[in-house]
Amino acid sequence: MCRFLVYKGKDEILLSKLILEPQHSILTQSYDSRLRLDHRRPHNGDGFGIGYYTPPILGPSPCIFTSTTPAWNCINLSRLASKTTSSLIFAHVRATTEGTLSDSNCHPFTHGSLMFMHNGNIACWRHVKRNLALSLGQKWFLGVQGNTDSEWAFALFLDCLEKAGYHPDNEDYTTNGFGHTALRKAMLQTINRINEFVDNAPSEERTELSDKRSLLNFAVTDGHSVVCTRYVSSATDEAASLYFSSGTSWKQGEGKGQYKMERRDKGADIVLVASEPLTFERDNWVTVPTNSTITIHKQTVMIHPIIDEYYNHSPSYSRSNNFAVSKGLVSNAPGATQSLTPGNTMNSESHANEVSEELLREKLEGLRV
Repeated sequence: MCRFLVYKGKDEILLSKLILEPQHSILTQSYDSRLRLDHRRPHNGDGFGIGYYTPPILGPSPCIFTSTTPAWNCINLSRLASKTTSSLIFAHVRATTEGTLSDSNCHPFTHGSLMFMHNGNIACWRHVKRNLALSLGQKWFLGVQGNTDSEWAFALFLDCLEKAGYHPDNEDYTTNGFGHTALRKAMLQTINRINEFVDNAPSEERTELSDKRSLLNFAVTDGHSVVCTRYVSSATDEAASLYFSSGTSWKQGEGKGQYKMERRDKGADIVLVASEPLTFERDNWVTVPTNSTITIHKQTVMIHPIIDEYYNHSPSYSRSNNFAVSKGLVSNAPGATQSLTPGNTMNSESHANEVSEELLREKLEGLRV
């Protein structure tokens, strides 16, 4: 699975202070992903991408830089990040689940003023792709350049946005934004349609429960607002990890790479959303609840539950980590306000989960907190 990072700040920040310099930066996560438990493919080295917005005089569309070179081995990334500033940044390192190794498959994807990233997978993809593609408007169907499920999910999002009355090419929306409510509703409809496509896949193609579970950690922005999701199409499993951090300044400490989110008041001049924490400060990071959206609008952070057939209203309901672990991911880890403990599992879990937890604890011993 991939890793992504979102920065939205009141002021511009040098890209290197997010992408290169922190101890557990997304560059570091490309070769040392502490929350990846899949020893068969321990790296996120199948390409990377960064997207950021420039001054309005240059237009509303973001600047995108992608490469199939592993992030840790790309000198151009270091050159660019050390001389570029922006107040809204997307960054992504890729580990392929669907699609070939090519620039067209590297995130973030873009259309007009919109940017989109994905960490996860669409279940039964080979049997879902055709119906998903045929449901799209001609423009969004023809706009897909690569062959990854993530870009098709973006095309589906654009289709949902248009059908809701917000055409992605409308000049007013492109310049002034679609509004966080419109983005969130289109994202929810995207998830709903994906679930319908999976449910309608031939039954013989999804005989196992795991075939029906999609991991849909999405991030989208129009240059004004950001909407991210942490979602799994299951009522009993945890989704892939997602965290956020907010404060008034992002500062480097005394040691190299020892960044910390500082909070001088109740404001949130800076908001970060990340698949893995960039620092090892426990009180800096908050776990985004499974099956929920996190919206950033005018530096205000809002979290809403995704209420569908997989939602549980009980605040004490506990989900299994087995599925996320089987995908080389983990749902909670040190550095967040929630952590995985042996008692935080469902009673019906098998011994395999106990083994997974032991492996997880061993993997996380290397985290400095």
